[in-house]
Amino acid sequence: MNPKKVIVIGGGAGGFFFAINCAQRHQNYNLTILEKGSKLLSKVRVSGGGRCNVTHACFENSLLTKNYPRGEKELQNVFSRFSVTDTIKWFEERDVQLKTETDGRMFPVTNNSETIVNCLVKEAENAGIQIKLNVSVEEIIKNSDKTFTLKANGGATFECDALMIATGGNAKATAYDWLKKLGHTINKPVPSLFTFNVPNNPITELMGVTVPQVKVRIAGTKLETIGSLLITHWGFSGPAVLKTSAWGARILNELNYDYSLLISWLPKFTEEKLRIELNIQRTENPSKQIINTHLFELPKRLWEYFIKKANIAETTRWADLSKKQLNVLTTILIADEYKVLGKTTYKDEFVTCGGVTLKEIDLTTMQSKLVPNLFFAGEVTDVDGITGGFNFQNAWSTAWIAACNI
Repeated sequence: MNPKKVIVIGGGAGGFFFAINCAQRHQNYNLTILEKGSKLLSKVRVSGGGRCNVTHACFENSLLTKNYPRGEKELQNVFSRFSVTDTIKWFEERDVQLKTETDGRMFPVTNNSETIVNCLVKEAENAGIQIKLNVSVEEIIKNSDKTFTLKANGGATFECDALMIATGGNAKATAYDWLKKLGHTINKPVPSLFTFNVPNNPITELMGVTVPQVKVRIAGTKLETIGSLLITHWGFSGPAVLKTSAWGARILNELNYDYSLLISWLPKFTEEKLRIELNIQRTENPSKQIINTHLFELPKRLWEYFIKKANIAETTRWADLSKKQLNVLTTILIADEYKVLGKTTYKDEFVTCGGVTLKEIDLTTMQSKLVPNLFFAGEVTDVDGITGGFNFQNAWSTAWIAACNI
């Protein structure tokens, strides 16, 4: 009996995880990974600042799925088949220990993404999986006997009995044209995880300053998120911003990334309670300079920025603070407004909202409902998670299900 030929398009997390598990479960399968670039597992390498955020320590699937703006309902079934616990166990069985950080993100104990890369590459080599770099598939032809012919760059052709698409997300709609030709519907791709640009705003001079908890809101929408915020040289980043960009991916795209951002630097305070607190300072510390008062555990540089923005002189004492200045300072602390113009995405670490519609995929097998022997894994489907290891978990789970059912 001739071995079954299976080709994987995409040498990323989903592609490798599928190929490894498929080869280990099906000894008579001949597996080949085709990667269009010159490097394998590029997203794995750069994830988590080069540490690889493998997954998230959320062990209840009903809570886990709430971290996916697209795919929440459908992933209930997926994660019931291969969960966060299964991911941890899979890597531990291959001598890769994971650790959990205070925010729930899980990394290899080595704090080095190469640990994950080396594990996957070693497993692939041990399983006899062929890997071909710089191969860009340009067309997929369905043959009458339910096999496939792949046409690639340089005139190369490949034949296979089953095909796995694990190409990841792509913000360009044209990147999905070859899947459209197979009859699949593509939900418009737009960036999902990105930072907010506030060009020429003086707050960017505070780049590197982090605030543990703020509330960000997009004016004129219902988009609102609480989390930590990082000031960068181009604007704002950090979990609060990235969560907002994920849940609001389509809304912000429709606004052409031109909108007003409202930041509450003190989300635990109402305007009334904040006024009371500031008036207490006027009463109890009348001779103290406002700029030297370390209030609300805000970073010193940020507090100084607020004083300057409120047009309060550096030498102003609490007793000399006018009612108008107090009102301005209160507004800044509760509803600080910034004009956002544009976004920044990391080229190798971007996440996309959109892709192959889930209605056309059997999520119990990850096989196409339209094309027999065609499978999908990871972000090429219309599933995306917020930052924190959730997109990798989707890749591991969908790849494993496909490997079991191909």
